[in-house]
Amino acid sequence: MSLNPALLAVRLLLELTAIASFGVYGWRAFDSPWRFILVVLLPIAAAVLWGTFAVPGDPSRSGAAPVAVVGPVRLAVEFAVLFGGVALLWAAGLPRWALVSATVLVVYHLLAYDRITWLLSGKQSA
Repeated sequence: MSLNPALLAVRLLLELTAIASFGVYGWRAFDSPWRFILVVLLPIAAAVLWGTFAVPGDPSRSGAAPVAVVGPVRLAVEFAVLFGGVALLWAAGLPRWALVSATVLVVYHLLAYDRITWLLSGKQSA
């Protein structure tokens, strides 16, 4: 699996966008006082989910895995957070931002096919 620095940078931006999307949804979809709570809690929940479940030795991360999982589970977590951000942008009434985000996500995943293949191969140990 290659570690293309440009793809890693795009992935970081996608992660940050997804996490921010959870906050945007919390702010736009709920009335006060819930919006003040959810604008903080939803992004924290997404970030905790993202950072907790990892494949041991994943070269695109630190290699540490707080909760070790196999590749397909990690891929499911990534899809839940990244595409969940898209869905929440749409639900927050921002369809253009959702479509742009979805397009960039699809292009990224097509370009990062080697990482997807590695995660799906099951050659990782949990």
